[in-house]
Amino acid sequence: MENVILNSYSKISSFNVSRETCTDFETLISMINEKNKEINIISKKEDKKDAIRERHIVDSAQIIDFVDLNSNTTSDLGTGGGMPGLIVAIIMKKLKNNMKINLYEKSYHKCVFLNEVSKKLNLNTEIIHKDLFRVKNIETGTIMSRAFKPMPIILNLVNENFKKYKNIIFFMGKSGRKILNDVLKEWDLDYEEKKSLTNDDSFILNIKKINKKIS
Repeated sequence: MENVILNSYSKISSFNVSRETCTDFETLISMINEKNKEINIISKKEDKKDAIRERHIVDSAQIIDFVDLNSNTTSDLGTGGGMPGLIVAIIMKKLKNNMKINLYEKSYHKCVFLNEVSKKLNLNTEIIHKDLFRVKNIETGTIMSRAFKPMPIILNLVNENFKKYKNIIFFMGKSGRKILNDVLKEWDLDYEEKKSLTNDDSFILNIKKINKKIS
């Protein structure tokens, strides 16, 4: 495998990316490129291989430090094309961790794609083709959310629809600081931050507890 590819994934310093894991990542990229000709798995502006590595795979993989590895399941809300859920599932395979990654996705066609990738790469996933807002009493470990819904909507969803969970991981972009400050006016959050590996203006938010303030 080309050194340039291995170097791309070396940014994930907290995770020793093996050659086999790189191969899985590259297979996923090829499948994304192929499916993107039919439906929008990712933006056409970002479907070059090097862009997918940086913008989607490395960006998704950097949350591994925050994923609770002792839980039976981890849930990706509105996973779309599988980021970060498929990336975490590939890492779990490398770690020989039996945790199942639940991929919630409303789009039938994207669910078909997620199933194809999971089968080809032998990933421990469950693709859940449902409107997440109609699913109640969900129990899981880590909750992940990347470009699904605005943060306040997701916090309400977790508060109302999840019976049990360990933590919530958010990907915060350029306007993330303002969003967080606005959210803190309505919610008490126990959280920690980590600077993004892929964008100087972005950060990862790991929330351990949420409590809605009384109006």
